[in-house]
Amino acid sequence: MADQQGRAGLGLGMAALGRPAYINLGHDDDVRAVRDVDALEARAHEVLDAAWDLGIRHLDAARSYGLGERFLGSWLAAHPGRRTAITVGSKWGYTYVADWRTDVDVHEVKDHSVATFERQWPETLAALGSAPDLYLIHSVTPDSPALSDQRLLAKLGALASTGVRVGLSTSGPGQADVLGRALQLDGAPFTAVQATWNVLETSVGTTLAEARDRGWHVALKETVANGRLTDRGDVPAVMRSVAEARGCSVDAVAMAAAMAAPASVVLSGAATTDQLVSNARAREVVLTADELASLSTLAEGPGDYWSARSDLPWI
Repeated sequence: MADQQGRAGLGLGMAALGRPAYINLGHDDDVRAVRDVDALEARAHEVLDAAWDLGIRHLDAARSYGLGERFLGSWLAAHPGRRTAITVGSKWGYTYVADWRTDVDVHEVKDHSVATFERQWPETLAALGSAPDLYLIHSVTPDSPALSDQRLLAKLGALASTGVRVGLSTSGPGQADVLGRALQLDGAPFTAVQATWNVLETSVGTTLAEARDRGWHVALKETVANGRLTDRGDVPAVMRSVAEARGCSVDAVAMAAAMAAPASVVLSGAATTDQLVSNARAREVVLTADELASLSTLAEGPGDYWSARSDLPWI
């Protein structure tokens, strides 16, 4: 998965491709013309085709990404020879409840119970057409019961024994604490984590390095901070300076910084082919130690970062 410089590889996440509303800046502009199910599925397939052509071989979905799993499954079914070359990840624990509307107050509901796992695992299998390679508890936070529910851990252990890599994703200002707890659990089935990491939110970095050193699969999400680290955001001057010196977009710089972090794969959240191509330029940008040090000064406090994220509208 790593590139020739030993950095994390590049993957594609389906969060912005599987539903008509998401919290990325400008998402409404990206999908306004393709918001009905068939049109958005065609868009998803277009971006997945571009990902394949770019050599991207890690694809990530979730039960809560609208029809993201189904769109990925129909694309895989149309290209049956590709499945063995691709790592497919998905997540359970959130249920999409917006019913394809963009004007609702609640788009997804979180529940990490055994009942939700037992309901959503067969749904994932049906949508994808086969078992994912990784299956993660979606967005474990300090208030989640998942890490102390022995019945759930046993169920996940049974799934892991079939060859599916089991893990968790993390979100919120308590990411490092949650991952630290998971790493310390005796006999837990976890060997994979997906965490939010970008130059504005680096608080989980040390704990991710520990997970990687233990052989866990480490994926980074939201590496352009839901659009804040793109031309649509209020990009810090230091990042613009690096991008100008490198002759690339600011999102490529953000992704390149993530590729230098302790990870196996860095996920693009592109909603268009142009965005994916721009993100993929990160593979050509090997940042120097001085550039990485300058970007490290942009880190916000976790509380501040996650408060700003919670204010982003679903559009």
